[in-house]
Amino acid sequence: MQFDHNIGIRRFGRVNWLGLMTLTSREVQRFMSVRTQTLLAPMVTAALFLMIFNIAIGPRRGDVMGLPFVVFLAPGITMMTVIQNAFANTTSSIMTAKVQGNIVDTLMPPLSASELVAGYLAGAVARGMCLAIGLWLGMVLILGIGLAHPFYALAFAFLGSAMLGAIGIIAAIHAQKYDQMSAITNFIITPLAFLSGSFYSIEALPDPIRQLTLWNPIFYLIDGFRFAVIDVSDSAPAVGLAVCTLSTMALSVLAWAMFRVGYQLKS
Repeated sequence: MQFDHNIGIRRFGRVNWLGLMTLTSREVQRFMSVRTQTLLAPMVTAALFLMIFNIAIGPRRGDVMGLPFVVFLAPGITMMTVIQNAFANTTSSIMTAKVQGNIVDTLMPPLSASELVAGYLAGAVARGMCLAIGLWLGMVLILGIGLAHPFYALAFAFLGSAMLGAIGIIAAIHAQKYDQMSAITNFIITPLAFLSGSFYSIEALPDPIRQLTLWNPIFYLIDGFRFAVIDVSDSAPAVGLAVCTLSTMALSVLAWAMFRVGYQLKS
């Protein structure tokens, strides 16, 4: 980094806005250049999930928390899609750079650790929010579902994208090979997403499992977004908002620390 040794401040200021915006632009352009794969395909997959569950289970399932099963299911599948793709955005970017050996092109410019985290998270949030908006429009057009609480919808969609984006940074920095990254995705992220109330109310679970679910931050993302859309939830939305905010901040700090010390990034 370039510093003015007389005042100890980088010559372009305390924040490298140009560098940050460049990194953010690169991360957004990465998924927008293949939007059929990164945006359209997840939306189609979410629609198929919704259709198959409704056909296979819906007629026999009856109402859930006073609502038709397909209406209850839609917000959970939406948030699950958002967080999985936000995670994929940061992991694919960092892992590809590490495996191809060009991660140095990101580390060498005068970007601080906090700016690197912010740039990668901005890309994850942009992708997550695009999917959230697209899937919500689908719910409006097909199911006639609006937004019961727009502020909570925006907050949980943003936090979900940022939280899983931060987890993606941590996982991608730690992993050295694609198979290690696949193991993290298949054995940690996917189970946490599926077993966090995406397809059911946790009130249906045995008490020990229900209590364990309450320790899963992803549960609060899905439950909070469901409250925002259809006004029903298993937990207080304010509690979920606090848990998700603190979790996102803690994970972002960990990602910052890994960039700061060059963990698994410097040979």
